[in-house]
Amino acid sequence: MNKKTALFDKHVALGAKMVPFAGFEMPVQYSGVTDEHFAVREKVGIFDVSHMGQFFVEGPAAKDLLQYVTTNNVDSLEDGKAQYTCLPNGNGGIVDDLIVYKMADEKYFVVVNASNIDKDWDHISKYNEKFGATLKNASDEMSLIAIQGPKATETLQKLTDSNLADIPYYHFIVGTVAGVSDVIISNTGYTGSGGFEIYFKNEDAVKMWDALTEAGEGFGLMPCGLASRDTLRLEKGFCLYGNDIDDTTSPMEAGLGWITKFDKDFVDKETFAKQKEEGVTRKLVGFEMQERAIPRHDYLVVDAEGKEIGKVTSGTMSAMKNIGIGLAYVAKPHFKVGSEIFVQIRNKNVPAKVVKLPFV
Repeated sequence: MNKKTALFDKHVALGAKMVPFAGFEMPVQYSGVTDEHFAVREKVGIFDVSHMGQFFVEGPAAKDLLQYVTTNNVDSLEDGKAQYTCLPNGNGGIVDDLIVYKMADEKYFVVVNASNIDKDWDHISKYNEKFGATLKNASDEMSLIAIQGPKATETLQKLTDSNLADIPYYHFIVGTVAGVSDVIISNTGYTGSGGFEIYFKNEDAVKMWDALTEAGEGFGLMPCGLASRDTLRLEKGFCLYGNDIDDTTSPMEAGLGWITKFDKDFVDKETFAKQKEEGVTRKLVGFEMQERAIPRHDYLVVDAEGKEIGKVTSGTMSAMKNIGIGLAYVAKPHFKVGSEIFVQIRNKNVPAKVVKLPFV
């Protein structure tokens, strides 16, 4: 039996197409993927992402625990700052990618992927036996709405006295929105079009959704589903756990060396340091199709001779560029921008070119 977010009835009333996703019934689209995609790129879109997981990590050992289980440097966080990072699994792979928020000196807020809530909780708890931080899984109590797009700030600003322009990228405040207090207002998102993610109690979800919808009416706000969230993140080259990163991929292979800091001790440090020094034999690259074709997850990638050199992890038709784009792990020597590769689509090797990310 799939769970439902506090906004389930709202999605159904809006005519959303609901699908099972990560153990939840979620809206995949409302008016259509392309319409929703352009709304976020050009105006403003609203997403229910309450299926995501939220943990609180508190106490004198909180920082030491997070410092050890994540790749990024928690020491660089000050109050009100957020950090993109990942959990290494102890075997050179990735348990999940996540965001760590520093709430106060001994209090952190951690946001994880919906499909990995239990897995992440067990993983962090296992290491916590040594550290003894206080952990709380608040995933079932909290809702999360993302307001994304160039008009997102103006939309949200109508509902809060906090000056949103004062919150830099990957920073947050705790404030009041639409009369709801203790809301985490975070300048983050998964679309690359700017905006905020706001966290609050489930009982305020419908009120919050309605207030935001009304505030965004004059800006062309549209409710958006998981499908446009996926096409938007892919245009920006953001990794999706389960597709582009998983327990078999390392941050070095996935192009996440920038969130892997070696000036501290952490799980898999030696493995990743060796990869950094010696280089990797496969790497996640972005590519654009050179003919009209759409690459899809798990399509094979071959070289000019037809020899298999990798696999597509994510692919779509870019709404902004009107061409097929994708991410794929490819073998050396195909890492370089400009490299010619071929994607096998229906027994045909369709030419593609490795490009610099983001696509848009």
